Order: sequence, then C-alpha cells, then structure tokens
Amino acid sequence: MSKTLNQIREAFHDKILIREANQFVLTQKGAALKLQLPALIQQLDNLYLPSSVQPKLCQRKFTFGSSDYVAQAIFPSIVYDLELEAPHASIEYELWNKDKLTQLAEYPLDLISTITDTVPENLYGKMMAEDQLVVVFKTSHAQTGNDMSLDDYTNARHILISGGGDKDSPVDRALSKVGQHRKIFATVPFFQSAIELLLKTNTMLTTPLHIAADFAQNYDLQIRRLPLDIKPQHYYLLWHAKHHQDPEHKWFRELCYPLLKEHLQRSIKQGMKLIHTD
Repeated sequence: MSKTLNQIREAFHDKILIREANQFVLTQKGAALKLQLPALIQQLDNLYLPSSVQPKLCQRKFTFGSSDYVAQAIFPSIVYDLELEAPHASIEYELWNKDKLTQLAEYPLDLISTITDTVPENLYGKMMAEDQLVVVFKTSHAQTGNDMSLDDYTNARHILISGGGDKDSPVDRALSKVGQHRKIFATVPFFQSAIELLLKTNTMLTTPLHIAADFAQNYDLQIRRLPLDIKPQHYYLLWHAKHHQDPEHKWFRELCYPLLKEHLQRSIKQGMKLIHTD
C-alpha cells in the first residue's frame, strides 16, 4: 500500500494523503481524485462487460427498490418472469424513499420505481404513468353519499402512511398554503395495514388513484376526488448512469418496465371508473 501511495504521489506531485495524529487527511488533490475515481473505475469495468446477454445463463443478483405497495402488488409478477427467463438469477427488494433520489449512486440498487417531478443528473429512466391523489374510506363512513368539501376533509380523521415512498406529502403543503391542516388519527408504515385500519375505523386515507382502485376491488371502499388542487404525480422507472450500458441490466429493466407500466395504467383506468360512479 505504501509503495502504491508513493507512486501516486510521484505521478501527481502531491502528498495526496497526510498522516495527522491517529488519522489520515486528504489533500485538495486527493479529495478531487476521490470524487473522480468511481466514474473512471466504472468505465474500466465496462470494458469487461459482455456485448450480449443470455438470460438462461445469468447468475446475477438484481436489486429493486420501491414502496411496500409495489412489493405486494407488482413485484411477484417481476419475480415470476425473472424465474421463467433467468432461472439462475436472483433478486432482492428494498424499500425506497424518493427523497434519496439524488443519492442513488450510493445505493446498491439496479432499479427504482418512484415518484419524481424531475430526473436528476446521471440518472436514466422512463415515465410509466401520471396519477392523481384521491381520498379513500369504508362504505359505511359518514361521508358516503355526500360530496366532499375541504371542510369535510380537514374535519375528518386521517390515516397516514409513514413508509410507501412519501406519496401524500403534497397534501400537507397545499393545506398549509390555505391555513388548514389534517387531523392525523393513526400513522402506520404499510399500505395493507392502513387499509385494515380504514375498514375498522371512521377514518380516511389519501393515496394515489391506482392504489385506491386496486384495494377497492377487494375491499368495501369508496373513492372520492381530493378537494384540493394538487398537480398529478409522475411515476418513473429509474437507474443510475453506471448501469446504463450493462447488457444484463438492460435486459432486467426491459423485463420490469412493461409489468410496472401495465399495472399502473390498468389500475388508473379502473379507478377513474370508480370515481365516476359516485
């Protein structure tokens, strides 16, 4: 290691790393090299990538990040197709928060399915659908059969999902602008637990239409338009530039994309029918 460090110092005419007490401190040149090296190393690794991929021979572990809803509703279909086409590959799912989008390079994730208004630099992706936030509650709720006003919404008790990719935070920002706020009755980490609470309590849940529609097919739920003017949410499948030229990665994202997009668009279409029947 000392020999390598000396060679680097000679090459750049800089100490690069300086011992200070019980630690080492990077020089300005050393810090600059630290920022540039990951991209350079990735370019070198790309030289050894195969020019084509054979899914039947693939033994890679792919990593996918999104909400617990995607894990429940869409991920099983992805795993089914993966096993069918690449029986020796494996896959790992991680919960994802959209606030970490600009730090995606720091996470060992091949793909993420997320909400975003803009795609950060060094990320690639495809938009899958545009969706709106709606309000969901059980059919026996007092609001059933009535139009929902902003006062109805703010006076109601709400379920908040702490996980799930932060899908409803625009609501609180919009309410704050008009001097209002929601009454949060219970906070849970997962969509399924939120639905179970809705069925047992006189509460409401604000969630994307496609999720509301999916649950409404299996549970006795009502869907109402949100009495707030909030812009639609855009759903993307994204990956970091370091994976973009990787043939195995390209194959994996092309497997995932149509499954995610089809589920989103089908559920949104079904949700629009449910809203229009109110």
